[in-house]
Amino acid sequence: MLMLLLPKSGKSKRRKVKGKVNISGDYMSNTEDLVSRHIKGIAPYEPIVPPEELARRFGIPSEKIIKLNGNENLYGCSPRAKKALADYSQYHIYPDPEQRKLREALSKYIGIDMENIMVGSGSDDYIDLVLRLFVEADDEVISCPPTFGMYPFSTAVCGGRLVEINRHEDFTLDIAAIKQAINKRTKVIFLASPNNPSGNTAPREEILELLKEGKILVVDEAYQEFSSGASAIDLILRYDNLIVLRTFSKWAGLAGLRVGYALCPVRIAQYFMRIKQPYNVNVAAEVAALASLADLTYLKSTIAAIIQERGRLSDKLKKKSFLKVYPSEANFILCAVLNGKAKDIYQNLQRKGIFIRYYNNPLLKDYIRISIGKPEHTDVIITALEEMANAGGW
Repeated sequence: MLMLLLPKSGKSKRRKVKGKVNISGDYMSNTEDLVSRHIKGIAPYEPIVPPEELARRFGIPSEKIIKLNGNENLYGCSPRAKKALADYSQYHIYPDPEQRKLREALSKYIGIDMENIMVGSGSDDYIDLVLRLFVEADDEVISCPPTFGMYPFSTAVCGGRLVEINRHEDFTLDIAAIKQAINKRTKVIFLASPNNPSGNTAPREEILELLKEGKILVVDEAYQEFSSGASAIDLILRYDNLIVLRTFSKWAGLAGLRVGYALCPVRIAQYFMRIKQPYNVNVAAEVAALASLADLTYLKSTIAAIIQERGRLSDKLKKKSFLKVYPSEANFILCAVLNGKAKDIYQNLQRKGIFIRYYNNPLLKDYIRISIGKPEHTDVIITALEEMANAGGW
């Protein structure tokens, strides 16, 4: 036990300080005691494992890996984006902290003033910033599982209290239950549309109903480019409590560069500008995003190809008697495995180098989610499922 002398009113007073001295004479504090209490019990977010690691784990050449578990765009990014990244020569200069060029380009793409647009390191950046801006200790955040896992994770990190209102069996929102759960401590409601992992969209009338509750409503439209449903963006100028999130990760094939954006009322955007990290979008991400917005003809063609393949894969999956296929407005399809063989399917596909998402929790027991790839990926996974079904007598 060390003794620390602290002066007070001209006198010295002894205060005991916990710690120990190691062999070298250095003072060692008990760091664990300094960790914030609300952080200690947080389970880490489970990210998607990269192809190189999957190849190492399963002894499969990386070029043979078929990765259908992360909702990435397997067509890749725009050729213009690749060229812009190769040609750019100012990587040694800090990026524009206000992302002016990108916000101007997004203004033209979205059709909303750049003052209403904030750019970040993926839309995850603004999930975190929304909570930092509005949530204090023990304030409540409503999420509607099964849904995107970053909402509960970031709520816990920011010290909020998560209130989960489960969706109906068909994954539609329980609006009555959400409204009943709202109280004075409710600050934020997260709503993904299209929802991940179910792929369904929130009807506009339900969004309007929740906006009228006066809490911050975050509509996460990460998969909107694949959807025929209406966006909530036009409501931003009518409601000062609406934030819409978008990303370049899915439709533009820039998941590895991490660039997303928030669309919101000007006053909220001004607060975001105060609290965000100054260089929260690196120059490579900004260069690639700008080039993507200049190559919309190409990217719209890959979006159309993914939507077409979504329909083809869905039709083929529906022919499998052991699967219940849910309609999707995103670049993935959720399936319930009816005979309890979801884990077997998941593991067998892994051995073949095909990686999908497997769920086994109370809300998604024996479910799988398959990202939409190219036609050849559809053919491979359907063949693999048929082989498994025949071998197992399903």
